[in-house]
Amino acid sequence: MEHRSYKSHTCPKSGRTDRKVVVCPTCSTAIETTGCDGEAEKAALQQHESSGHCDPAKKKKPTCPVRRCRAVLTFSNNSFCNACQVRVCLQHRFPADHGCKAGPTRDGSRPRGVDEEKLLIALFVARHGKGCGEDSQDAPASSQPKRTPSSVKAC
Repeated sequence: MEHRSYKSHTCPKSGRTDRKVVVCPTCSTAIETTGCDGEAEKAALQQHESSGHCDPAKKKKPTCPVRRCRAVLTFSNNSFCNACQVRVCLQHRFPADHGCKAGPTRDGSRPRGVDEEKLLIALFVARHGKGCGEDSQDAPASSQPKRTPSSVKAC
């Protein structure tokens, strides 16, 4: 256990598989410097700054879009909402917490879209205005009504 690190036993193949990055202080872009020493890292930073890819406007960190939330979104503390296509912090990851228009509301019900409303209206019309418990025949309530294939199409 005393010689488990590369530096403790001067291993000739030390750190060849390690990945290293240097963060640009101007634009916060990560530049990979695997296998480079200190001078090569500085040269990589200078090359990055002179290449035109270094933009100080990129330095601004993305924040959570929820009102009064100042959480900075990093690679490990963000969540992507598939319903409204917004990236939010972990505290607001549930649709009810970030005011998602497509997700469920606080009471658990989901607002219906236009297509769902049209489908429900078409199903109601197909029943000739009868509710689910109302039977069109004078048959007793215990008997099962016949099921016929529906030819109703949603608008």
